[in-house]
Amino acid sequence: MKFARTVFNVAGIYGVLVLVPQYFMEARIGRDFPPPITHPEHFYGFIGVALAWQVLFFAIAREPVRLRPAMLPAILEKLAFGIAAIVLFAQGRIAPPLLGAGLIDLLLAALFVAAWRKTHGLS
Repeated sequence: MKFARTVFNVAGIYGVLVLVPQYFMEARIGRDFPPPITHPEHFYGFIGVALAWQVLFFAIAREPVRLRPAMLPAILEKLAFGIAAIVLFAQGRIAPPLLGAGLIDLLLAALFVAAWRKTHGLS
């Protein structure tokens, strides 16, 4: 149970640290990774939804056994971006730093799977 608590706490902290600054970086992201953001509702919507997931990660960290079923969609959330990042990078559609973020999400997905397995049968 300690493993699951640690993994989900680390994931939540990492997510908050990476996501919150993006609320203030729309113009910079448009400059550093052209073209500029043309649909800010998608950009800010993504950040908001991603931050909501961090809240769930903190909740799972607090009660991993009770919230074990929520680990499965958490795994899918990490796989969704990680796999997409690999495909988009292979197509030359995203920059290496975004691939790095996707690979971190795949690592977190693997750790979430391990946490899900380690909490099996606990009560």
